[in-house]
Amino acid sequence: MIPIGDENPTLRTPVVTYALLALLFGAWILGQGAGFDTQVLATSVCNYGLVPGELTRLAPLGSGIQLSPGVYCIIDNQWINSLTPLTSMFLHGGWGHLLGNALFFWVFGNNVEDSMGRFRFLLFYLICGVAAAGAHVALDPASPVPTVGASGAISGILGAYLVLYPRVRVKMLFYFLIFFRVISIQAWLVLVWWFLWQVVTGLPELMQVDSEVSGGVAVWAHVGGFVAGAGLVKLFEDRRIVAIRNDERHRLHPGHA
Repeated sequence: MIPIGDENPTLRTPVVTYALLALLFGAWILGQGAGFDTQVLATSVCNYGLVPGELTRLAPLGSGIQLSPGVYCIIDNQWINSLTPLTSMFLHGGWGHLLGNALFFWVFGNNVEDSMGRFRFLLFYLICGVAAAGAHVALDPASPVPTVGASGAISGILGAYLVLYPRVRVKMLFYFLIFFRVISIQAWLVLVWWFLWQVVTGLPELMQVDSEVSGGVAVWAHVGGFVAGAGLVKLFEDRRIVAIRNDERHRLHPGHA
């Protein structure tokens, strides 16, 4: 089940959404070598990814984990560590990771930006990303495992969309083997299901003793970002624009709630 669009027209060009997507792809291709060189990829993840144990200084200096054959990520105390909650949200671990995040951001981000204005949307995006990082660190503060991805910030966008436009219809691509079908579903069903799936997936992590054998997906960062987005969106929305957007959507789709 993949979102491919929604019935929620924008009033203005989502400049910040486009710019952030360009930054994500630019960082992946130019900074991480598009994943073609495993050493370059591992080095970028280690140096600029979020390592909870480095932030909290609970992981012993000099300890670390193996990221790829011959490449180890070692705990250090460099100044850049304090910036990794920000730098990590512009990096990814693979093409699938990047494209999945970009698709969700493409479908839902433009409408949230249009409902806030450009500067407030950028600030909102960064705050949700930092909140997601905080949730991840709180879960396992001594972990030596680096984490990267825009998932936490984008999860905040999903939470905001749920609050702002729960009854907007989202076009979902369903597929099974060679069968494909596009179905329109109200956003609250899509997003609540997505959120519950993150919680269910993350429950085993709460009982995980050894952080080095976790699944590698920071689902509690997704949960933290989503909750932050849903909780903060009303502070960032422009109510006048949201009202205009709702009127325009009802004009174009009069049969929908």
